[in-house]
Amino acid sequence: MPWWVWGTLRQASQPSDNRRGATVTPFGQKLRTMRADRAITLKAMAGGLGVSAAYLSALEHGRRGAPTWYLVQKIITINKVIWDEAEEIERLAQISHPRVVVDTSGLGPQATELANTFARRIGSLGEQDIRALLELLNERLRTADRPPKP
Repeated sequence: MPWWVWGTLRQASQPSDNRRGATVTPFGQKLRTMRADRAITLKAMAGGLGVSAAYLSALEHGRRGAPTWYLVQKIITINKVIWDEAEEIERLAQISHPRVVVDTSGLGPQATELANTFARRIGSLGEQDIRALLELLNERLRTADRPPKP
């Protein structure tokens, strides 16, 4: 099989960015918004960060793993981001790895079933379903983190 056919097949088997919009990760969405707000091109920001425009684009689109702490700090520095926004960028970078590994060893069988079902079926969920599940999970976690009432 010629190399160009293999490349086409490989690309076709990868999820499309258009399935859920142009950006995939929360960090990528924030980075793209920061560039737009500051009227900075992808190429200009990439040059300032010392990375290629292709890498920065892949990071925005979730085709690369979460950025390193060092790269996040460079992004914060070159964009002159302060306190609260800097913390938000760091938080978004931490939760933006597009390929997550969930370790359910030591947990019950329902935890393993939940993780596997979610991994297998997340692509079939709509944005509203994802938002509702995330809100439910966050609420349950907030409740679990609260100290018991005396």
